[in-house]
Amino acid sequence: MKKIVILFFTAITLSMTGQFAVVESYKHNSDTDPKEVPKVSAFKPGEWLKFRVHYGFLNASYATLHLINDMVDSIPVYHVVGKGKTTGFASLFFKVDDTYESYFDKEDGKPYRFVRKVYEGGYTKDVEINFDHNKDVAVLNDKKNNKKLNFTLQDSVQDLISAFYYLRNNYEFDDLVQGEVVELKVLYDRDGIYSFKLRYLGKEILKTKFGKVECLKFHPMVESGRVFKEKEGLALWVSNDMNKIPIRIKANLVVGALSADLDGFNGLKHQFKIIMD
Repeated sequence: MKKIVILFFTAITLSMTGQFAVVESYKHNSDTDPKEVPKVSAFKPGEWLKFRVHYGFLNASYATLHLINDMVDSIPVYHVVGKGKTTGFASLFFKVDDTYESYFDKEDGKPYRFVRKVYEGGYTKDVEINFDHNKDVAVLNDKKNNKKLNFTLQDSVQDLISAFYYLRNNYEFDDLVQGEVVELKVLYDRDGIYSFKLRYLGKEILKTKFGKVECLKFHPMVESGRVFKEKEGLALWVSNDMNKIPIRIKANLVVGALSADLDGFNGLKHQFKIIMD
């Protein structure tokens, strides 16, 4: 149970890391310079997503992502707040209360600040990362242990949350080839910058509480043996529409199984497509 919420955020962002995120596909004629065609964002301020997380037969927790406008050092940014909490019976024997925040650029999606505050059954973590893109350095402040670490930034490095939104605006669904692997560099903890890989598996229609939804399926490539049963023990389904939001996540763990389903949404920029029978 200790990893329920963090696995969700790892799946929903990392798995969405290098995943499908997209710069919404647009049409242009041969006389138009593609560079002059404005990108259509997959999201807008006010977007709110809620996910119901199950661990085995338990309705273990809920997780939310809320996108708003904000400022960092007089720079207009998007600010995302992600929260995860155990509920009901699960909270009686293991309490989880996690908060993840990301502040990233409205134009190119580069992160400026990342916050991770974790409480999981007595285990705590309080980390803040500030990205200085002028100096190409990220400073990680481990507030719990009173330690600071510097990391040299690489091209397109994202934090755990900004990765999700960056990818939604920087990959074309139409360009994905079944079986190919997409890669993205991520920094969110003191372990440093690492490459996250995601394999595209094709399209699939899922039955959800909202109706049937056409999705793109991905296998984030994770380390087997520690948390996950196998290297591709994590699966992610993303709506095949202009919103590109996660619909379902499933993880085969060394002990038990974890799943998360989209349970509610508000403020989507584009129409959420449901297949009508």
